Amino acid sequence: MTFLTHLTCSQTGETLPPGQLHNLSPAGAPLLVHYDLQKARATLTRDQIAKGPATMWRYAPLLPVSDLANIVSLGEGFTPIVRANRLGARLGAKNLLIKDESLNPTGTFKARGMSAAISMAKELGAKKLAAPSAGNAAGALAAYAAAAGLEAHIFMPRDVPQANYIECRMCGAHVTLVDGLISDCGRIVAERKQSEGWFEVSTLKEPYRIEGKKTMGLELAEQLGWRLPDAIFYPTGGGVGMIGMWKAFDELDQLGWIDSKRPKMIAVQAAGCAPIVKAFEEGREVSEFWKGATTAASGLRVPKALGDFLVLRAIRESGGTAIVVTDQELLDAGQLLAETEGLFVAPEGSACLAALEKLLQSKFLNAEDEIVIYNTGTGLKYLENWSTRLRPEPRPEERLGGLIQPR
Repeated sequence: MTFLTHLTCSQTGETLPPGQLHNLSPAGAPLLVHYDLQKARATLTRDQIAKGPATMWRYAPLLPVSDLANIVSLGEGFTPIVRANRLGARLGAKNLLIKDESLNPTGTFKARGMSAAISMAKELGAKKLAAPSAGNAAGALAAYAAAAGLEAHIFMPRDVPQANYIECRMCGAHVTLVDGLISDCGRIVAERKQSEGWFEVSTLKEPYRIEGKKTMGLELAEQLGWRLPDAIFYPTGGGVGMIGMWKAFDELDQLGWIDSKRPKMIAVQAAGCAPIVKAFEEGREVSEFWKGATTAASGLRVPKALGDFLVLRAIRESGGTAIVVTDQELLDAGQLLAETEGLFVAPEGSACLAALEKLLQSKFLNAEDEIVIYNTGTGLKYLENWSTRLRPEPRPEERLGGLIQPR
């Protein structure tokens, strides 16, 4: 069963009923999902959760689906936490953990949000779904829509990684490549959705992708023995994962499953597209549209996040920060991670490693802190970017330490 009660506007607090399809609130803001957590506290236990499936749906009572038959799942969630001892020693972090979301279906954390959103779209009667995407959300939408038997209409910038485009086409989605950014793709969806009969599942333009993403926070707490680390690094484009995790921690606190300690929430952006960082540094509550956005980490190329005020709120309430890294820094960090820990990650995930190095050097974090980095996807989806990092293959005699003499 679900303890879902209602939805509220994230800006005005206006209440909306569940049980029907919603996009934004009447005020044009993201909607947040609420549960009867007092009732849940009286009837739900951590031991019951532990007996659930090894997927994000072990938390079904804290998710919005009312009929379990409507759950559209490909096995998402319950991804491993990898202790990065060798890399931590290089960087000066004694307790460095990597939450590896690359092992989700479709290879990225986007599977969580789309599983929840498409399960609810199915439950509430949607037939055609549409969204803009910088790449990975598109792949997840295509896969979960296919599993649900729903149409998917996807709009992506023309220069998205080829893997994302192929994945969408293979799953039967209707794909349009756009000469522009994700914001241009979003405008097309908004202009056409009413005439085409599409239900929009864009980032934060429906309420349930947050709920799927919040399971990263629920899961982290459970995997750490129902406690939270000192700091969380999160690559921030649309910022739904940051919003969802912060929501999860509050819900767990109300359930009495964790104490009041919160990790420093650290938003990481690329130098070529850093609207959240700029707003944080200027003390603003919302960001400005970032002109000319460009970065090798396509998931970070979001010029203006709809939920920027929620991201900034989480950063400030947690005593965290927002930090920028260059493409060169994030690519270098990705290679270092692969060479030291054997993890081939997405550029967005490697951006967090570059940011960690800076915050250790500045003493914002210290060597004893327990630090969790979210790698949001597999490096296999970014082969065009990573191929530029490869050094020339050594000659055989060099590879074997000079034991073989050239002829």
